[in-house]
Amino acid sequence: MRNGIDTVEISRIEKLLGDLDEVALREFFSEEELNDAGRGSGPARAQKLAARFAAKEACCKLFPKEICLGAIEPYDFSVSRDGYGQPGIVPSERARAVMDRHRVSRISLSMTHTDTSATAIASTELGEVIVPWYGKFIYHLLPLRRRVVLENLRRVFGETLTETQITGIAQGFYAHLVKFLGEFLTLPFLSAAKKEKLIRIEGGEHLLAALGQGRGVLLLTGHFGNWEVSTVAGIAQFREYHGRFHFIRRPLKPKWFNDFVMRRFRQAGFGTLDKAGSLDEILELLEQNNIVVSIFDQFTVKKYGIPSEFFGHPAHTFKSLAVLAQFTGAPVIPSSSWREPDGTHVLLFEAPVGIVTEGRTRDIISVNTKRFNEVLERIILRHPEQWIWMHKRWKKVRED
Repeated sequence: MRNGIDTVEISRIEKLLGDLDEVALREFFSEEELNDAGRGSGPARAQKLAARFAAKEACCKLFPKEICLGAIEPYDFSVSRDGYGQPGIVPSERARAVMDRHRVSRISLSMTHTDTSATAIASTELGEVIVPWYGKFIYHLLPLRRRVVLENLRRVFGETLTETQITGIAQGFYAHLVKFLGEFLTLPFLSAAKKEKLIRIEGGEHLLAALGQGRGVLLLTGHFGNWEVSTVAGIAQFREYHGRFHFIRRPLKPKWFNDFVMRRFRQAGFGTLDKAGSLDEILELLEQNNIVVSIFDQFTVKKYGIPSEFFGHPAHTFKSLAVLAQFTGAPVIPSSSWREPDGTHVLLFEAPVGIVTEGRTRDIISVNTKRFNEVLERIILRHPEQWIWMHKRWKKVRED
């Protein structure tokens, strides 16, 4: 556990209230914080807002490196009270990613004030990966690409977690693989009702709103959770869009396994597109307002990608998604899935990624590709044990 403490003079906030109108105050405080403090300019409001400002500063002191790098700022933390009046911290998307990288599940908060100053103490509560025995067993005795897994984890978490914590995520990853395989083999034998109960869909309104624009949808995703379960049992629940999901994917090896997976996809009503040579088909599908799914979290060769960053390290990345987004105007919707502790799954669709459209084409593609990678980073950090750490994502590009 780490603690951050900060004290703010109330006169400082009184001056802020005198200098800024309500619109400008929203640069420092959330709408809920302003409402909780009350309106007007009395001393009570200044005291409450001073306590909330101290809370923001205390949270920042928990992550000094990220503050120096500009990864987060005080306004990325806001104070909210639960039904019992207990204050808590609500992090922004940026702050949540920083917390996840440090494996901080939540920040608890204590605030107080006198007539002249307000003080807040913020304390971290660490998240924990629960590793079943078979995850530890495989890690030690059947370590499939363990060296690659640990190298990748250290690349992402080496500056924020201990080696013991990194090992725990690795063991959790191997446990996830066991569950993945079991679910993959048993899924065909489940009834339609059981498949529907197996997975919960969240954020479907984002996907439907994007389709309502009539320009097709580019679905940004990766190998999160059990992606085979989320597609077959999850996306299949969008019955009105049966036959309108099309996955861009490489053939799997061996061939018999690829044939098995592709047959399951076709039976579920999904189309598949080769990563190479499918541009005309993709454009036609988007013109017909279909959904094209881009699996975006893998390394690609120089021919198909551009230099970018992934978790702060050079990573050659597919440029096709940024090109399609720029020239078709199709919204890019992030999608991910994960397994809950009770064995059920969640399939999440998020709000569209903001796309840069002005400037040189090369710069537009580079900026948007980096944004897509940043979305994937946030998704991975939420459930790090449920991503494919055995993949060599940061390979060097051959220059031949």
